[in-house]
Order: sequence, then structure tokens, then C-alpha cells
Amino acid sequence: MVRELTHFIGGEHVPGASGNFGDVFDPNLGQVQARVPLASKSEVEAAIANAAAAQPVWAAFNPQKRARVLMKFLTLVQEEMDSLAALLSSEHGKTIADAKGDIQRGLEVVEFAVGIPHLLKGEYTESAGTGIDVYSMRQPLGVVAGITPFNFPAMIPLWKAGPALATGNAFVLKPSERDPSVPLRLAELFLEAGLPAGVFNVVNGDKEAVDTLLHDPRVKAVGFVGSTPIAQYIYETATANGKRAQCFGGAKNHAIVMPDADLDDVADQLIGAGYGSAGERCMAISVAVPVGEETADRLVAKLTERVRKLNVGRSDDPGADYGPLVGQDGVNRVNNYVQIGIDEGAELVVDGRGLVVEGAEDGYFVGATLFDKVTPEMRIYREEIFGPVVSVVRAKDYEEGLRLANEHEYGNGVAIFTRDGDTARDFAARVQVGMVGINVPIPVPIAYYTFGGWKRSGFGDLNQHGPDSIRFYTKTKTVTQRWPSGLKESNAFVIPTMD
Repeated sequence: MVRELTHFIGGEHVPGASGNFGDVFDPNLGQVQARVPLASKSEVEAAIANAAAAQPVWAAFNPQKRARVLMKFLTLVQEEMDSLAALLSSEHGKTIADAKGDIQRGLEVVEFAVGIPHLLKGEYTESAGTGIDVYSMRQPLGVVAGITPFNFPAMIPLWKAGPALATGNAFVLKPSERDPSVPLRLAELFLEAGLPAGVFNVVNGDKEAVDTLLHDPRVKAVGFVGSTPIAQYIYETATANGKRAQCFGGAKNHAIVMPDADLDDVADQLIGAGYGSAGERCMAISVAVPVGEETADRLVAKLTERVRKLNVGRSDDPGADYGPLVGQDGVNRVNNYVQIGIDEGAELVVDGRGLVVEGAEDGYFVGATLFDKVTPEMRIYREEIFGPVVSVVRAKDYEEGLRLANEHEYGNGVAIFTRDGDTARDFAARVQVGMVGINVPIPVPIAYYTFGGWKRSGFGDLNQHGPDSIRFYTKTKTVTQRWPSGLKESNAFVIPTMD
């Protein structure tokens, strides 16, 4: 039976009223399992209105009380981890273990946000001038919005919502219409944890819903994760409408492999980093850059052996290394890029096209694919494939490997594998990429550091989670105070100075 999904507005499930719906597929079987309503402008405005009405009440909660609501939410999600992971897996296609990781990495940012009483502390200077004290405070923006992608339906919404709610804002989430059920359940759990109705709203939709959020003056800030063209559009539109925006786009993450690296360990690491979650990660390693021909030959041999042994299966199969892609369009895109790579002259070492999983013949499966002898001019190097495809680009020396990462238009994540501390230190200092791993293949920072790419991987000055998230979701107010009693003379017409 096909489920009918809703929006979540003002603390209640609200059926769609626009008459427009999207299909939510089971990627294991290629069948429609739910219909999701696509909100009209008026429906999004209703969510914004509910958020605007509820926000002052929530902002009036002292920070410790807001933290307690988040702590209760953490407990509730942990209690439902198994069912949430199964629900996420059924709509996205990542394995159950991977789905639990998706949820857990989101919870870690909420755990960071629980420290909001400390994180909101301002500055204080006594006697900045004669009888004058100065202090600052951080206050919420009001209503803020998150527009989040299909590939992390729990993690990215929680990365946005955790700090936004902790700082006293109301939040409107527009999740991906491909896998909206987990965000809707998270909204229910926030309400159960004690969040006032209307503070967290979920509106499902397409471009009409997004544009409404971008143009409504009640929305003060927008966070986005997705493709680079849409990230740039949302950033430019939001900022043109006077909003704060942090927008993160595509990636082409390199792994520089030095001759002194342990190649067995590197190959094991690259298999997980390149093919985990079917490559549908903005931090996936999609380009391996071995330095020197001998290093390249040995690495390709080790990768080939491991790639051929990968088990691709249903997302609920505990023996599967990864599951299906989220949709048939993803399968078509990956297959198209593989053919482009062949046509451009890359060496196709392992071809994952045409994979059929027994008992799930209509599912959206693509086998692990490996290219060798890819060059920087090729589209499979320049463009984000977002699937289980790894390209090997051979570099003659360290400087060429570094230059490849630096000159690529994307700058999300990068890694280097080496046993030499001087090389690693030089690489970390010189590489022009936002997140760097040294013998770490997926350098996603822990929750109390910031996550964000450079170049065309990120738009905006402040990153996700960590201290940047508190700055992004608050505005600073500075108070200069003077109490007249006890002062012997007045300088009412003089700007206060340090004298």
C-alpha cells in the first residue's frame, strides 16, 4: 500500500493542499512506496507564520532550559535508532549500518548544541571608560530555514536544526522530497521532547517551496546542502533578499597517495571512502592520485582486487557493502558518465554497469566502477558523478598531486596518505581545500569543529556546526552602559574613549 505523507506545521501533521505530489520510491525494488505533498506558496507561508508566532516564546526559554529539550530529544532518538535507521534505509537505499551512522553524526551536532549556555556567553569589559562598562550578547535571528539533500536525510537536517534551535530560533525545514519520512519523524520527536509547537516545522516541496523561503522577509537565514548550481542560486537569491546564507555544493575529493604509504591500508581506506553509501556522499573520495608509476601500478592492482569482491545488495541485507542508489536517474547518470570516461580514453578497469541483484531485479543498483589513467581534461575528473565510481589520476611527483587538488574547481575535502611528517605538514599548509585528512580518507570534522568546503564547494563566510553555527544563527548586540550616580562631571557630547 502506498503511504500518504504530510507536512508538519504548528506541531501537527497537515495534509497537502496544493494537489501536487511527488513519488517516494523503494530503491531496493524500484517501486513507489509513498506520495509526498509538494507545498504551494501559501502552505510554506503558513509554516513561516507558525514559526514566527512560536519563536518569541522559545527564545524566552533560558539557554539551559532549551538545552534540556535537546537532551530529551537525544534520548528519544537513541531509543528509536533501529526503527529510524530502517525507515531511512528504506527510502534512501543506504545500508542499515550506514543509516545509523547518518543519524548518529546528526546527533553529535545536537550534543554540541546542548552546550549552548556556555556557547552563548558574551564578552564583558569593566571600566572601558570612566564609569562605563561594555558587554555583548548573542541573540537569535528569528525564523531560519534549512533546505537539505536526499543523501543524508537525518544528519544534515540535524546539523542545521540543532544549533538553530539551541540559539532560540524557530526552524522551517524543507527536506528532500525523495526521502522525507525521517525528517517528519524527527519533527514529532522534537515536539515530544518539549519543543513548543511551531518552533520546528517541515514543509515538503520543490522549487516553489524553496523560492518562497528565499523571498519571504520573515525568514532571516537559509542553510543549504546540494549541488553547486543550486547552492549558488540559493546563496545569490537569499543574500539579494537580505538574508544570511550558508550554501554547500558539489565536490571532487582527492586522495594523494605517496610512495611511502602503506598501500594495503590505503586500498582498504579508499574502498570505504569511494564506494560506501554507493558514492552518494559529498565527502566521498572519487579521485585517487598515486605519486609515481610504481605506486600507481601497485595501488590499482590492490584496488582492483578489492573492488571485485564488493558485495552490492539490498539495503536491509546485513552482508551488503552498499545498497542501491536513491533513484533511476542516479543509475542513468552514473552509467552515462562511465560511457563518457570510455569515450574520452580512460582505462575502465572494473565496470559496474548492468548489475542485477537477485530478488531485487528492478532496484537501482550500480556495481563498483574503477577507472585508471584518467587525465584532468576528462569530464569524469572535472565533474561530480555522485555514484560508486573512483578515478585514478597518476601524478609524477608530490607537487603535481598537490597541484591537481589545488586547481580543481571544487574544494570540499582532500586526503594525503604518507608516513612522512614533513610532507603531511606541507600538504596541510598549502592545499586549497576546506577539510584535510592526513591518513584519514573522509576528513569530516567532529561536531565541535566546523564543516565547510572552499571554492565552488561552499558559498558564504560561516560553515556548518561547531562555533561557526552559533555565529551564523545569532546576531551580536553590544551594550555600552553608564550609571550617572557617583560621576562628578558629564561628557554627554563626547564619544566614550579609553581615557
